[in-house]
Amino acid sequence: QTPPRSSHLARLGSTRRRLWRTFSSTNNDDVKNDNKPRLSVAVVGAGPAGFYASKYLTSSVLKRITQTTSSGDDDDDDDAPPIPFGFSGIDIDLIERLPTPYGLVRYGVAPDHPEVKNVENDFAALFKKEGESQNSSINFYGNVDVGKQIPLSKLQSLYDVVILAYGCQAADKRLNIPGEDTLEGVLSAREFVAWYNGHPEFQHIGPIVERCLWKKKSVTTNNDDDTTETSISPARVVVIGQGNVALDVARVLAKGKPGLIDTDTPTSVLNVLKGGVSHVSVVGRRGHVQGAFTIKELRELTKLDKEGHNVSFVVRKEELEMGMTDASMEELKGPGGRPKSRIDKLLQDNALEEDAQSADAEKSVEIRFLLNPTQLAPHESNVSKVGHVLCERTKLEGDPGKQRPVGTGEMEELPADLVLVSIGYRGMPLEGMEELDFFDFSSSTVVNEHGKLPGENNLFVTGWIKRGPTGIIGTNIMDAKDTVKSVMNYLETSVPVAGVESQGRDGLNDRLDAHDVEAVDWNQFLQIVSAEIDTTRLRSEAQPREKILAVSEMLNAAQR
Repeated sequence: QTPPRSSHLARLGSTRRRLWRTFSSTNNDDVKNDNKPRLSVAVVGAGPAGFYASKYLTSSVLKRITQTTSSGDDDDDDDAPPIPFGFSGIDIDLIERLPTPYGLVRYGVAPDHPEVKNVENDFAALFKKEGESQNSSINFYGNVDVGKQIPLSKLQSLYDVVILAYGCQAADKRLNIPGEDTLEGVLSAREFVAWYNGHPEFQHIGPIVERCLWKKKSVTTNNDDDTTETSISPARVVVIGQGNVALDVARVLAKGKPGLIDTDTPTSVLNVLKGGVSHVSVVGRRGHVQGAFTIKELRELTKLDKEGHNVSFVVRKEELEMGMTDASMEELKGPGGRPKSRIDKLLQDNALEEDAQSADAEKSVEIRFLLNPTQLAPHESNVSKVGHVLCERTKLEGDPGKQRPVGTGEMEELPADLVLVSIGYRGMPLEGMEELDFFDFSSSTVVNEHGKLPGENNLFVTGWIKRGPTGIIGTNIMDAKDTVKSVMNYLETSVPVAGVESQGRDGLNDRLDAHDVEAVDWNQFLQIVSAEIDTTRLRSEAQPREKILAVSEMLNAAQR
């Protein structure tokens, strides 16, 4: 068995003087030449976290190499030569389970937010720079499942550094209430979002949504179907949770095909959504001051009718008043209260009295506060399908910033043909990680300190699987820099044993070839992109792409 890569590294101490002494037998010319090995890095996950880690680690290593090869300073108080660095270059391999990169940018960002998806161009630029520097390279390995097709321990033995950046898309936080696991029509927002974004592993969600919205086996195959592409579904949808994902889901359901026609939403999805859904309720246990959504996503809901989507926005004045406790008032006045104050004003401006009528629109999105779902009940005519969400009215108790919802005993029943649970994602360990005690199931994250896993190993982590599923895409920048700093500290106190160089990319290629793994490289991914933007696939000139929805079709396109 190949020993872990960490056993190839000699721990030489952390002080600059001790490290210099280790290289005392190497003259200045040797420091400046390319006899030293190149740093080999495997990044597991090609989403934003993986790309940012690759970008900043590359720049840090190249800067460090420049410092090593430059002439010493003229400081008479220190006669030591430039502090040596154990590597002459850096080679990064981005390893992704799917044939396509970009993670949640491709499969999580709402399709009507193309400006957010534009970050793909920044990530692709890393590969456009490939070849500009002899000291760095980056490769993409799509369709490679670390943990199943190649063990994590094997990656450790092949590479100097392994960075885990595979995110928290494997599981969901749960309500743990009756009906959640037994009734059809109860889905997680993660599944729903992945489906409407064309994720190849979630296409089975489409028929479920179709049955819930149209109460037929298939509106696309029923010859007697009297719906049109702009028909509005009479279904009522309840979204449980009040983060930005919940608001994205509500907006997509309300817009339907007319509002998404010029996005990259797959045509098969639009054929299910048709003209949108008549009523969507977004339910949360706490008040509006404690909501996890931002004003940008909330404002989009308030503007739907003005923008011609035939959707009214409904919020109840009495629920805003119930949530405005003394502690909530203090939260608005306290540090960080300004964004919440803006949200409060926007909601107050749009609030309706209990008996008031909403705008004269055929569809509505209603945001409900201080309601805690306690049971998902079956439909009266079909006990296998969800029909209602039973909620208990709550009130807020506690100090500012620590308020919790407490049940009042008052119950309310919300009709529901489809329930989407949006209370958060959960990370899961890679196969083989659990026995190493590297995973914290309470937080659903990899155990780490500033991105370094505990113990004598070459493992690091960044992104959601490091900190939990919080923040926006840009949050991964500082997170990646934090991890890269830990990687550089590790490299400064560890140098290769003489004559030993990691197998890195060559070793990975040999492993994949030996196990007949059909990896997708960057140029082959670009072939997939070319197929998706082929004008013969597009429904309009404005549509940016028609995503390929099956891995097998992606692989076929990659080989063209």
